[in-house]
Amino acid sequence: MTQAPGPPPVLPHDDRARGPGGPGRSLAAWTAGLLLAGVSAVMGCRIADVDGVTPVPQLLAFLPWLLAPTGAALLLTALARRRIGMVWGVAVLGVLAWYIEPYGKDLKDSEASGLPVAEVRVLASNVQFGRGTESLVGAVRRERPALVFVEECDYGCQDTLRRELPPAGFPYRQAVEAGGSQGSVILSRYPLKATAGVPGTMGMPGAVAEVKGHAVRLQLAHPMPPLPRQVGLWRSELGRLRDFAAAGRSQPTILAGDFNATQDHAAFRRILDAGLHDSTRLAGNSRTPSWPSRAPAPLGAQIDHVLVSEEFSARSARFVQLADTDHRALVVDLTFHRPPAS
Repeated sequence: MTQAPGPPPVLPHDDRARGPGGPGRSLAAWTAGLLLAGVSAVMGCRIADVDGVTPVPQLLAFLPWLLAPTGAALLLTALARRRIGMVWGVAVLGVLAWYIEPYGKDLKDSEASGLPVAEVRVLASNVQFGRGTESLVGAVRRERPALVFVEECDYGCQDTLRRELPPAGFPYRQAVEAGGSQGSVILSRYPLKATAGVPGTMGMPGAVAEVKGHAVRLQLAHPMPPLPRQVGLWRSELGRLRDFAAAGRSQPTILAGDFNATQDHAAFRRILDAGLHDSTRLAGNSRTPSWPSRAPAPLGAQIDHVLVSEEFSARSARFVQLADTDHRALVVDLTFHRPPAS
């Protein structure tokens, strides 16, 4: 008697259970799509030369690290066998690679014209509500800069700098004396003439230095950070710094401090486009992070800058670790060249 055939056995790893429409691949495809959509939104603002709204300005500060979610998305689309997603991921990766390139003046163009007038070492440091002042004093004594720009220098910080860096070393200073993050000061070995400075929520003093008989505009930068509800204020204060740069396009200028912005922010690029150049770019160090200082290299963002006009060339730019502050100090060696009109 012939036995009737029964149903075929179901194998434990039947391909039908994990085919193209299986839950594992669908989840991978959806996750990849969400990652690529987020990165694409940020990159769309970068391409459009705008900073957008929260969280785009905050993410733009860490633009190089968007390579991580993009790479993860590419891997997921490959596992999910989604060709459209893979093409999308490769395109986003290419755009990221393009914009990771340093912005601004090329190294081959970094030699300023005119005879050298002076070698000028500049140190810029955010001491985080004055906490890093003692460490800053040690760095100033070691580095021996001619100009020092200090942000978040509260009343105690100002007193410490007067006591530990007396007029014999820095006979000239221009300060905004205030508590917390609002205080700031420029220390100088060159004679200074006070200017009104750039108005802002936090102190941004200005001055004109006499360097070997030539007037050099100095301006400390410390606009508000792009906090979620203060992006408009951040953009406005960076705009005022841009106006300062544009107003003195024909004059030697140093604009230094904590800009709370990177080269990937449109508001910061407007300042560079007004005629200034980032000294770290000129010295080949443009992607070195300055904040947060506790983040291991190469993590972090470069938000501390020393911007200079065409009369300056940069021989070196390096970041120095200080204790008790979340910023690394920036030390730049500049050569000041004779202005064309002199």
